[in-house]
Amino acid sequence: MAFWHGLSRDRNTQFDSGGSLTNAIDLTKRRPTVSLAKQGAETGNLRVNLSWRMRNGSDLEGRARPGSLLRHPLKLFTPDAVQAHTMSMVNVDLDIGCLYELADGTKGVVQPLGGFFGDLNGPPYVKLSGDDRFGSPSGETIYVNLDHREQIKRLLFFVYIYDQTPAFDRTRATMTLFPSNGPRIEIQLDERAPQARSCAVFSLENVKGELTVRREVRFVYGFQSELDRMYGWGLQWGRGTKSGRS
Repeated sequence: MAFWHGLSRDRNTQFDSGGSLTNAIDLTKRRPTVSLAKQGAETGNLRVNLSWRMRNGSDLEGRARPGSLLRHPLKLFTPDAVQAHTMSMVNVDLDIGCLYELADGTKGVVQPLGGFFGDLNGPPYVKLSGDDRFGSPSGETIYVNLDHREQIKRLLFFVYIYDQTPAFDRTRATMTLFPSNGPRIEIQLDERAPQARSCAVFSLENVKGELTVRREVRFVYGFQSELDRMYGWGLQWGRGTKSGRS
């Protein structure tokens, strides 16, 4: 497991942000980008929330898919409740993180691993509010201070499995962006990648003063260092552990 050195570790502040609770923009393969400028959402705190729940037995085994019972005929004699129980024993601990690059060239990461929770009012203007182990309704949240958007070059939000058990296929995970104005933006981690341990979910780039959100949803079999290589961050990585879990 990897972490990057040198970020603020203050995590005691709570933040609020706006954003519509009723309207939503879904970013998909066919519609992968949205401009925050065109949504009038380039100021205030952008709240990025990760939430997830475990899939049930039918989701995992694809019992509704044609041919599944032909491949596994003994499942005809196994009650649904038993299958759901045996397949859902693994409790997945998903963590949210953010690679950042500022306009002055400063690069780093904000994530629970290593206790690197960032700073909202100073560089990198990205702050992790806490670490949720079990996918509670509140999930995990990172805030971005878009009032300092001119100092942000690019951000890459990602998810990784802390306990190193590859089990993305056992979760239903969603990353939701709540801007200070306009509709929320949702990205589903809906592609099956049973052996993956990390996923680049979306990027936020400042191109000529315009902030654009791009859906990535790229699963990898390694951790942050592999995402780093994929997107050319160039950080030095080492093993680390969580501290101050909540």
